[in-house]
Amino acid sequence: MKYLLGYDIGSSSIKASLLDIATGRCVAAVTSPKTEMEMAVPQPGWAEQRPERWWQEVINATHQLKAEYGFDASLLAGIGITYQMHGLVLLDKDGHVLRPAIIWCDSRAVEIGNQAFADLGEEFCLQNFLNSPGNFTASKLKWVRENEPEIYAQIHKIQLPGDYLAYQLTGQMQTTVSGLSEGVFWNFKTQAIAQELLDYYGISADLLPEVVDTFAIQGRLTAEAAQTLGLVAGTPISYRAGDQPNNAFSLNVLNAGEVAATGGTSGVVYGINETTTADARSRVNSFVHVNSTREQPKNGVLMCLNGTGILNSWLRKMVGNLPYDQMNTLAAQAPVGAEGLRFLPFGNGAERILENRPSAAVLHGLQFNIHSQPHLIRAAQEGIVYALNYGMDIMRASGVQVRNVRAGHANMFLSPVFREAFVNCGNVTLELYDTDAAQGAARGAGIGAGVYASPTEAFTGLARISTVEPTPSLQAQYQEAYSDWQTLLARETKPAELLLA
Repeated sequence: MKYLLGYDIGSSSIKASLLDIATGRCVAAVTSPKTEMEMAVPQPGWAEQRPERWWQEVINATHQLKAEYGFDASLLAGIGITYQMHGLVLLDKDGHVLRPAIIWCDSRAVEIGNQAFADLGEEFCLQNFLNSPGNFTASKLKWVRENEPEIYAQIHKIQLPGDYLAYQLTGQMQTTVSGLSEGVFWNFKTQAIAQELLDYYGISADLLPEVVDTFAIQGRLTAEAAQTLGLVAGTPISYRAGDQPNNAFSLNVLNAGEVAATGGTSGVVYGINETTTADARSRVNSFVHVNSTREQPKNGVLMCLNGTGILNSWLRKMVGNLPYDQMNTLAAQAPVGAEGLRFLPFGNGAERILENRPSAAVLHGLQFNIHSQPHLIRAAQEGIVYALNYGMDIMRASGVQVRNVRAGHANMFLSPVFREAFVNCGNVTLELYDTDAAQGAARGAGIGAGVYASPTEAFTGLARISTVEPTPSLQAQYQEAYSDWQTLLARETKPAELLLA
């Protein structure tokens, strides 16, 4: 029996999954740490994590996986990596981390990106970058240049979180085209580095690492890393991708019209588009998809809601640390619409679907004599769905077909109320699969290492658990509640034209 190993670097934890090559099935999976990793918040709207902590949890997860399953490391054919997108890791010439990583939900660079959007020209940015520079990695690097010049002067290479893990494994500082696009370091029109933005920011392209293919032997496990992990030196690292392109890949979403969703710390809907179109207000964003080539470009159009699983996690603490499955049971005890209780799930940094405006969460319509714990939990889950559907409406207006959505049977999609609200509010069919990001990374490693000849072969073991269809008798109720939610959103956010026509 031979194996593939996938690592998923999340902001809450590190997951490692071991795949049996012959069957394509996951044989073991672990998560480390058991409690969620902390985010440092030095100032409101900021969010940082120490990359060294990610590496330590990768070590812990690998040892745990070996202890629980006892696989022969010499039979490991490839390692794949997926990671939280948009983070900024800074390394000096000796490979040391210069400061905590500025991660995906950090909002400090919003105004820097907005100014670049205005100065370079909105039309130019959307035609060339398919995005506003916004709060993405390039703008975060500009923030460091402006505010921490002594650190900036020591930078040898920048890394995305997955690039940093790959560096720990291989000793090589690299990235991918897909990774460059997620940081707005990529020009889609010229299919080259976004030199115009770098020049505007006064950033040298020399700070960007070597570019490798997403599916390829990008490096091999060093003797030092192998000893630390209990693996075998020379094992190939053969895939890396950001969490949302990888989530789509893990669900075999590779072609135009196919859509993936996830409901983790953040909530994402990600659809494949073969045209270079952009939302005029950059509320949804396009990145190079994992299987894109120069000859056949494929882009992933992504809408992201920061306040998804993190809202559910916060609410869990507020209701006495109930198990999530018990919260889901309680949510089902309240009626559709939670008897007028509405939740705007914004409170985790600047939201792109709100044009990068920082926005607080809002609980509206609370009646002490009507609403109870089940109403509160249902209102939160429905509010997340309504915000996701708001983003899907923007995607639809941008030309992305959103009819059939695939998701892993995990996180928010474990909730029957969440699933019911999702399909009925958005009028979509939902397919749930037994997979996760780490399994996707392992399959990608199999393609990159040549173990699988094609994605078709790689996904032989992907199992669909269930299909959820809209229920006509419920659709009107959910869509009425969604309409009320949109009205509340328009009133609570400025300007009021954020409400879709």
